[in-house]
Amino acid sequence: MKNIILLITSFLLIGKSQAQTLGLLTNNASTDGYVLFAPNFANNTYLIDKCGYQVHSWVGTHNPGQAVYLLEDGTLLRTGRVNNATINGGGLGGIIEKVAWDGTVTWSYTISSSTQTQHHDARMLPNGNILAIVWVVKTAAEATAAGRNPALVGTTVWSEKIVEIQPSGTTGGTIVWEWNVWDHLVQDFDATKPNFGVVADHPELINVNFNAVSTTSDWLHCNGLDYNEALDQIVISSHNLDEVWIIDHSTSMAEAALHSGGAHNRGGDLMYRWGNPASYNRGTTTDQKLYGQHNPHWIEDGLPGAGSISIFNNGLQRPGGNYSTVETFTPPIDANGEYAITAGQSYLPAASDWIYSATTPTSFYSMNISGAQRLANGNTIVCSGASGNFFEIDPSNTVVWKYVNPVGQGGVIGTQGAAATGNSTFRCVLYPLDYPGLAGFDLTPGNPIEINPTAYTCNMITGISEKNEENNAFISIVNPFSNSLKLINKTALKNATISLTGISGNKIGSWYYPELVAGKTSEIELPNSLNDGIYFLSIQENNSMTTHKLIHRNN
Repeated sequence: MKNIILLITSFLLIGKSQAQTLGLLTNNASTDGYVLFAPNFANNTYLIDKCGYQVHSWVGTHNPGQAVYLLEDGTLLRTGRVNNATINGGGLGGIIEKVAWDGTVTWSYTISSSTQTQHHDARMLPNGNILAIVWVVKTAAEATAAGRNPALVGTTVWSEKIVEIQPSGTTGGTIVWEWNVWDHLVQDFDATKPNFGVVADHPELINVNFNAVSTTSDWLHCNGLDYNEALDQIVISSHNLDEVWIIDHSTSMAEAALHSGGAHNRGGDLMYRWGNPASYNRGTTTDQKLYGQHNPHWIEDGLPGAGSISIFNNGLQRPGGNYSTVETFTPPIDANGEYAITAGQSYLPAASDWIYSATTPTSFYSMNISGAQRLANGNTIVCSGASGNFFEIDPSNTVVWKYVNPVGQGGVIGTQGAAATGNSTFRCVLYPLDYPGLAGFDLTPGNPIEINPTAYTCNMITGISEKNEENNAFISIVNPFSNSLKLINKTALKNATISLTGISGNKIGSWYYPELVAGKTSEIELPNSLNDGIYFLSIQENNSMTTHKLIHRNN
């Protein structure tokens, strides 16, 4: 469907009759699109525009458990929290659902029992299958048989696995592939047990005694994963080991349990790990880079930093104080999808490529959950999950958008001016205006979610279909634009000056029109050297002026 973008001013004007603590706080040349989030202690999932207006919501029957995504067909992929008497850790899930735009649950699949449960994250694969993280309960006997020091074993040990589910029907599914941590262990505690070896000689294996304590069953606490179709590889985060792992998805299910097989002949062994080389005895605490991190994912092709891995580094127990950072790092991968490592040394890189922290580092801290997402214009949207704060930064680290989740444990928070509590949010995801999953649906802005919003006006660039073009604006502009600007007059304009400037204020050009006839299409040719990014188009007629935010994309 061809989109004509109707443009009205996107500057934010807030009449602050009271302190603004909920909903939209800042909107200054931010990236247009729609933000999806599911508050931790609510059953509903929300879609808002960048003005903080609710565009849509899905009513659920479970608190999230934890991830939620909008798929390219407009379906919501949502995990839900199911009570589990045996496994009850942070990030508990248990059910995965696909929900239509109208709220109809089209598929529901449960992984919740006394021996296993889904938790934290699930991802849709290009083939329509779904990857999910699952806790697996091991008995004390099973743990010691695998080489765990008995002094480090409580009643149970929770291991981890990744399953690939092929959905069927409305509640069915087949596990067509899975990977288990328990198949890829090493230990140097008991030579009479399996998996015995020199830990430093086996960075491809996970030390069953590292960071183990008898008082906690949740040994690894994996909390996020992503899939790279081009590499056919999976990245997964272990919060408790302070590192991320990459594994090969090209293996068969049988090969995933072995140390050979698959495209890289590694079986299910780790292809790469990063964040805490002490976990495989090739570093000390001074070499540690990650601290309770979340949301590992490859930056997609076409985005600035493509191919690097983005991570929200929570900073839990970080030396020098608890503070969070958003970071990207680039694994040393070759053309064959292999990761280099020098014998006796840890995996590179030695440091992150890019790090965002607050000017006063400790002012930005989320002890758990959270995530970040690179955007097409180089901005980054961040969810500081513990406080339910969403914000967007530009490449100069300036905050250009800020929103505070107004939904807490007791429902929608109605006390504007008070600090929000109980509004934690696992993650937020921004979907651009042209995202396929939004096409054809009603995106008319409603009211802010909060009960008593502070009065403000904010109008976002909004995509509308050609057949629904009737509106009160006096001009339409095709947006995003490339080599030229096409302007379609709604009403006659006289003595109009049209100016285009860059986001930094640099003027691209100015054009004077003694008269623009109603209904006429005008086209302004632009320099071929124009870079992709955000621009502002000002239209001045006599003593009135409007300013419109545009996006430039090269063909």
